[in-house]
Amino acid sequence: MNLVEKINKLKKEKNAVILTHCYQNIEIDEVSDFVGDSLYLSKMAAKTDADIIVFAGVYFMAQSAKILSPKKKVLLPNMNSGCLMADMIDVEKLQEFKAKNPNLPVVCYINSTAEVKAQCDICCTSSNAVEIVKSLNTNKVLFAPDTYLGKWVETKLNNVEVITFNGFCPTHLRIRTEDIEKARATYPEALILAHPECHTEVSKLADFVGSTKEIMEFAKKSDKKQFVIATEKGVVDRLNRDSKLYNWEKEFILINENIICPNMKHNTLDDILYTLETEQNEITLDKNIIEKARKSIDKMLLAGSTK
Repeated sequence: MNLVEKINKLKKEKNAVILTHCYQNIEIDEVSDFVGDSLYLSKMAAKTDADIIVFAGVYFMAQSAKILSPKKKVLLPNMNSGCLMADMIDVEKLQEFKAKNPNLPVVCYINSTAEVKAQCDICCTSSNAVEIVKSLNTNKVLFAPDTYLGKWVETKLNNVEVITFNGFCPTHLRIRTEDIEKARATYPEALILAHPECHTEVSKLADFVGSTKEIMEFAKKSDKKQFVIATEKGVVDRLNRDSKLYNWEKEFILINENIICPNMKHNTLDDILYTLETEQNEITLDKNIIEKARKSIDKMLLAGSTK
């Protein structure tokens, strides 16, 4: 019995589901019940009757699954799977940020810890950040932790100042304007699709800016045949796989060979099997943290779509 067969057998025996973020190693899709962005995966987990959730992603994603499914056992295959952006802010730094800008609503990016979410007014994703900020009906908001997503939101709204915490995604910031210029010269017929976590100057030069899911949907629906993808390699891997699988006859090119998130690549099929066998690496959260963080996510769900 190979690894995939062993994992699938254990899933049935233990009534488990496996959630996989689309930045993960693509072979994990073979055992996954759901593949997508972090909030979508957590929502799907909450809708299942599974007793165990194995989250092939990073730590904050597994926490979000636990917040939305507090009675389920949530396991992270590799506990080294952190997030450098999420680690840039903690409760103390958030309180300092709020103290410098008092009496303003705080929008918290989903890419943050449960403890930080618990101290914010409303959560958002890269898909709905513009919609969420707009829903607050204010001309000034605080946004944490990603400064680039926050400032991209600001460009999409009239007369709204988005004051951002100085956090960022190191992987997306490896994409530079010279990468865009080189791609234009090398692939003149291609569209360049970028994530809003990229540097502001990169986003300005892209043909389309959107979340991971939005990039994949745009590429699928477009009548163009060639795309340069300015986000994590896992997206390119899945788009090229699906292009062959569904005969799209489209080519997807990673803008820079270094656009790989090392934390996202920690999880392996071996890790998933071990975690299912032992039920180790369980995500635990204080009940009070779960309740407060859940409020910020619930407010988001009520305020707008979760594309």
